[in-house]
Amino acid sequence: MTGRLASCGRQTAWCIAAALLWTATAMPAAAAMPAANEWNFQVALDGTPIGEHRFRLSAPAAQERVLTSEARFAVKLLGLVVYRYRHDARELWRDGCLEAITAETQDDGKVNKVDLRFPAPGSTTPPAEGMPACTLSFAYWNPAIRSSTQLLNAQTGKIDAVQVVRQGEGTLDVRGETVAAVRWRITGLPHPIDLWYAADGAWIGLDSTVGSGRRLSYRLK
Repeated sequence: MTGRLASCGRQTAWCIAAALLWTATAMPAAAAMPAANEWNFQVALDGTPIGEHRFRLSAPAAQERVLTSEARFAVKLLGLVVYRYRHDARELWRDGCLEAITAETQDDGKVNKVDLRFPAPGSTTPPAEGMPACTLSFAYWNPAIRSSTQLLNAQTGKIDAVQVVRQGEGTLDVRGETVAAVRWRITGLPHPIDLWYAADGAWIGLDSTVGSGRRLSYRLK
């Protein structure tokens, strides 16, 4: 979710990360999988809008989910674009575990592609060395990541060791209203990520810092 972001530091868009998590068993993860949904976030850097990050989750079958995401950022200085970021990904989930992911990231001209497959839960094929039995990405919409210690980074295709801790309750401005929210923090990364969830568990926001201490924020539109 970060990349350079106008010399904002090298971290994943999904950290996004972005992006993009932890070791989780297939059964608890499957039980927590959300139904089909869409999330459209406005992304801001130090309070200035720089783009959007959209997610769409479909449910073609009972224990299958397909997640597509696309991010488009442009940072301007004196009216000129000084940094561009683009990220597109498609994830296939089955029984609560990531089965396949394809992603392409253009980080201010630098292109990185990810195309990975993982053994299905219960498969006789063992996971690759260093990979958990049930792979999770930085799927902020998925409650199962809160109990994991390893997450797959969709921008790099590598596993990141993380810790996820509940930070308490607070409020967040979303869609012109101040709403009660619970904050969870992902640490173990170059820059911690704060995730915000509404009382019903819906993901509604994200905050992090990038290079030079600049603040990156997602707010649900």
